[in-house]
Amino acid sequence: MRTAKVKRETLETRVEVEVNLDGTGKGNIQTGIKFLDHQLQTLSKHSLIDFSITAQGDLSHHIIEDVALTMGEALNRALGKKKAIFRFGWAITPMDDSLVLVAIDLGGRSYVNLDLNLKEVTIEDVEAEDIEHFLFSLAQSANMNLHVKVLYGNNNHHKVEAVFKALALSLRQAVSIDPRREEVPSAKGTL
Repeated sequence: MRTAKVKRETLETRVEVEVNLDGTGKGNIQTGIKFLDHQLQTLSKHSLIDFSITAQGDLSHHIIEDVALTMGEALNRALGKKKAIFRFGWAITPMDDSLVLVAIDLGGRSYVNLDLNLKEVTIEDVEAEDIEHFLFSLAQSANMNLHVKVLYGNNNHHKVEAVFKALALSLRQAVSIDPRREEVPSAKGTL
């Protein structure tokens, strides 16, 4: 099984993440931040990755950051040596008025390019800058290239939800086992 369990405890937060890459999209998400819970549930559902996430902390910013760091570490551990995975994933995903492009590479190097086109400071109970910070922290901790572009949209909730759906579909593709491949997907022979 490609699974991992990671705990992160600091003076500011306590986070626990369990991940099963070969799951069915079951999400048990309890961070205490409603919009974050909604997006992580969406990520689990559409990636078919089972996530169990519990988090407590002093400030929303700290919880959001540490959930992302812990999730990224759990994904990385569950991938192991990344033997026979597809490695790359991409999706163009609509959500009502919004259309989003996401592309990822699980090749072992972190890089992030975000164009979220968010017009509000706060979306539901989360600061817009914390959504960006979540994506940066997740990519950093997972050693992932992450490229996100909101192509258009009017509703900021829909833009962010389309981002998480597109990220989910990209992850689903990238972590999947390629039945034609036996080795690590790299000309270098390692990731």
